[in-house]
Amino acid sequence: MKQYIKPIKIGSIEIENNVFLAPLAGVTDSAYRLMCRKFGAGLTYSEMISSKGACYDSRKTLELATIRPEEGPCAIQIFGSEPDIMARSAVVFENMGAALIDINMGCPMRKVTSNREGSYLMKEPELAGRIVKAVAGAVKIPVTVKMRRGYDMGDESAVELAKICEQNGASAVAVHGRFREQYYEGYSDRGIIAKVKSSVKIPVIGNGDIDSYASACSMMEETGCDAVMIGRASMGDPHIFHRIVTGNENHLSLSEKAEVILEHLSYSVSFKGEAVSVREMRKNLLWYIKGIRGAAGLRNQLSRVSSVSDIADAVRNIFTD
Repeated sequence: MKQYIKPIKIGSIEIENNVFLAPLAGVTDSAYRLMCRKFGAGLTYSEMISSKGACYDSRKTLELATIRPEEGPCAIQIFGSEPDIMARSAVVFENMGAALIDINMGCPMRKVTSNREGSYLMKEPELAGRIVKAVAGAVKIPVTVKMRRGYDMGDESAVELAKICEQNGASAVAVHGRFREQYYEGYSDRGIIAKVKSSVKIPVIGNGDIDSYASACSMMEETGCDAVMIGRASMGDPHIFHRIVTGNENHLSLSEKAEVILEHLSYSVSFKGEAVSVREMRKNLLWYIKGIRGAAGLRNQLSRVSSVSDIADAVRNIFTD
C-alpha cells in the first residue's frame, strides 16, 4: 500500500510530515497553531499578516507574528503588492523565528484584492514574479506562495503563476482549487493541482475540501501533490491532524473534546490575557460545538460568556459523555 503521509523537505527545511495547517484569518493564532502542532500538524501557518504593518513596526502586526518555540516549525504568511516592502517584512519575520515565508496570492476578500493584493496578484503575474524574487533574495529561509485556481471564473492561471514563482525563487507552491470568484463555494478542483504538479519541479501543496484521512490520501493520489493543507475543516477540530497523520479516523469523545477546548483556552490566556482570550474564544466555541446535539440552542449561551470560569463551566456542561 502506498504511503501518502510522510516527511517532506521544502527548500532547506525538513518537516516531519506533509499534513499542514492552512493560514486562516482570525483563526490561526499562536494558541491554535500550538494545538494543531500537538495533534500532529507537520507545519503551521500564521494568519495573513500585512507586510506594511511589519515595516512600520505595528504592534498588532508583530504580535500576530509571534512564534513560541514549542510551535515550530511555523510559516509566516505575508500579503502586499510592493516588492521592496514585502522583502523588508520578510526579513523582520525571519528574525522573529519564521521557518519559512509564505506569500499570499489567494485571499479572495474584496478589501484585500481592491489593493492589488492577495488573489489579485494572479491577474498581474509579472508583478507577482517580482515580489517572489525580492522576498526570496532578502531571506535565507524558504519562500513559498499560496494561490488559487485563478482569479476570474474560467481564467485558469495557476499553472502560469506557479512556473513564474518557481523561476523567481519559490521553494514550493500551495494551490487552492477554486477561482477567486467562488470564494469557498462549490468544490475545489483537483485537476488544476495536478496540472501545477506536472508543470513545476518544486513541491506542490494541495488545498481545498480535505477533511479526513481518506480525502487527504485521495488528494495526493489524484493530483500527485507532495503535501496537503487543511483549513476550514480544522476549525473547532484540531484533532483532525491526529486522524489524518495516523490514519485512525476515530473522533474524540465529548469529554476529551472538553479537555482540548480548555487547553486551547489556557494557551490563549497565557499568551493574550483573560479579557482578549475570552472575547476571541467565543467564536472558537461556536466552531467546537458544531455537530453537537442542541448546538443551535447553545449559541446564545456561548456568545455571552465573559470570563474563563464561565467558559469552563459551559464547556463541562455541554461536553459530557
